[in-house]
Amino acid sequence: MSRTERAAPRPRVVIVGAGFGGLNAALALGKAPVDVTVIDRRNYHLFQPLLYQVATAGLAPSDVASPIRAIVKRHQNIKVLLDRVTGVDLASREVLMAGRRLPYDYLVIATGARHSYFGNDAWEPHAPGLKKIEDATEIRRRVLLAFEKAETAENAEERKALLTFAVIGGGPTGVEMAGAIAELAHKALARDFRNVNPASARVVLLESGPRLLAPFRPHLSAIVRRSLERLGVEVRTGDAVTQCGEHGVTLASGARIEARTIVWGAGVAASAAAKWLGAAKDKAGRVIVEPDLTLPGHRDVFVIGDTASIIQTNGRSVPGLAPAAKQAGNYVAEVIVSAVAGARLTRPFVYRHKGDLATIGRGAAVADFGWITLSGRLAWFTWGMAHVYFLIGFRNRIAVLLDWLWAYMSFHRGARLITGRTD
Repeated sequence: MSRTERAAPRPRVVIVGAGFGGLNAALALGKAPVDVTVIDRRNYHLFQPLLYQVATAGLAPSDVASPIRAIVKRHQNIKVLLDRVTGVDLASREVLMAGRRLPYDYLVIATGARHSYFGNDAWEPHAPGLKKIEDATEIRRRVLLAFEKAETAENAEERKALLTFAVIGGGPTGVEMAGAIAELAHKALARDFRNVNPASARVVLLESGPRLLAPFRPHLSAIVRRSLERLGVEVRTGDAVTQCGEHGVTLASGARIEARTIVWGAGVAASAAAKWLGAAKDKAGRVIVEPDLTLPGHRDVFVIGDTASIIQTNGRSVPGLAPAAKQAGNYVAEVIVSAVAGARLTRPFVYRHKGDLATIGRGAAVADFGWITLSGRLAWFTWGMAHVYFLIGFRNRIAVLLDWLWAYMSFHRGARLITGRTD
């Protein structure tokens, strides 16, 4: 091999976003003959499926997040940049950041999703969603502060409103949040106050559709509803929210719910990636990609995870779930490795759905694996093991297991900290 050949630069792979898809793509390229740069606005990878437990004082933020650099440190060909991407120049093959440009040979966009208020963005300050650690700690602050304010409230109506929690959206996030808030009020905080009884708190779960957990089979949706109602959650389906403000929500039926704490779990929208790329997008703003997850007309640009609208050969859309993003990340890495080797992977991306899981509360969950469905304690155990398995890092797995064991035995939650403003 000549000196010139030895000095030849290796292909540059730039990955924007260190969520499930981007991180798995990076790790899968860890031993490939490429140089990888991962760009993210935050220095940690977040395990979003357990974020609701941070919001309800079940887990600490550090239990569901791991530093990106620590995750990839064994791979010398992976570099991490803490920065915010502002655009992509497809013509010059460069990623744009504040004041600089980063060239690429292959680009992977995995920027995830944000909250969608269906055109009612003015609702966001009153009904925060749950996508980031900051969202979780803010919701935790509001939930715990509501009980503290109720303890000192002199007006009975104001105390009632403070102890009313409205959760909007009957998907997994809404169901899990409603159940966790009810357990927090009825169990963990039951003996902590003197002037108010936390168990008298009213938790209302609002879903505009006809049933909860629409992707699940109807009988599982019915089980979830009954389980929530046994926890004391008031479930209202088939009634959309038409107004949302500081003092509560108004429904299409005309009903009014006075609630000082509102949590949004009703919808998501993709990041600004479609705008960066000037690409066609679906109604949720997701980039419409080719079967091999490339941007149409650009075989060197891949879009994965919640950022992509992926229609498989069977006509079904790939769901915005963590396993789907992980599979897409691994697939894209395989495509890139093949291309670097001078070959072309002709096999399209095929998502292999392993099943749907959702938990309602202590010892209660549902699981739909297609060939079998589970509910109750067995489903709850399965849900727990699956989530611990997908957590990144041995320390996080042990911490979550110990926290869950302690909570199960004592009904206590150790992360009941009010941070930030207390007004």
